[in-house]
Amino acid sequence: MNAIEIRGLTKSFRGLYAVDHLNMTVPVGAIYGFIGENGSGKSTTEKLICGHLVPDSGKIKLFGKKYTNAGVRVRVGALIENAGCFPGSSVWDNLKMQAINLGLENPDAEIERVLEIVRMEDNAKLKFKKCSLGMKQRIGIAMALLGEPALLILDEPINGLDTDGMRIMREILVDITQNYHCTVLISSHILGELEKIATHYGIIRQGKMIMEMSAKELEGRARNFVSIRTKDMESAKRTLAAKYRNVREMDETIQVYDVDDTESIVEYLLQNGHAVSEIKKNKVGLEEYYIELMSRKEGA
Repeated sequence: MNAIEIRGLTKSFRGLYAVDHLNMTVPVGAIYGFIGENGSGKSTTEKLICGHLVPDSGKIKLFGKKYTNAGVRVRVGALIENAGCFPGSSVWDNLKMQAINLGLENPDAEIERVLEIVRMEDNAKLKFKKCSLGMKQRIGIAMALLGEPALLILDEPINGLDTDGMRIMREILVDITQNYHCTVLISSHILGELEKIATHYGIIRQGKMIMEMSAKELEGRARNFVSIRTKDMESAKRTLAAKYRNVREMDETIQVYDVDDTESIVEYLLQNGHAVSEIKKNKVGLEEYYIELMSRKEGA
């Protein structure tokens, strides 16, 4: 059984498709990275799954049942756009209001549980307006976790966070899936961070799902490349391009793709008057794969 199964989902606004016959499969227990440019349809898809919007056509199943099923709806928690908290109220009081709205039998115990998960138990009395951005994001996740949902949907939860904030968020999300039996769908533009935790990916463009794959499949598809530094980068790049088919300059290095023989590259450059100061074997990551995939689609 999958946590989310979508087939042929469409949603249009003023005659334009925001979501265009989209298919999606999210396995139970996954951290599913939902990737796409601004305006690609990520947030609209998430709102459709949550029932905030009504689709024009298509099917959405959550844990094998229609997404409008009341028993299924209570198993979904979401943080889309913002937490919707009252700035002048404390963290605890904001969670208490949400817990009461949800009709939870023992709200205080549940608030203690979610605050511990998001590492905010020592900040329960802090007013929301006094919280940092990272703390506000974690409070939003705590709100979404009230009632022990089996599916958590998060829209850009790591945007704007500093390095430490992103690390804490990563650890929380992994903890949620591994220790609290929750599937997570997370959209983000910060692909390097997403790659550290995601088990599956979906790439959306212009409302259409153009690729779904597991992290293992991404690793299998990722291309090898060698990164090089020399004194005269421009001249060395021209020299390498005369022999190797795919040569780029990026991040102050020359990158030669689909090769892993560093010795032959060093020898070739030396023969052509270029001393190599640094050479490394690498593998294309999620961000590079995404950029390459988008460029291929542009040219299609």
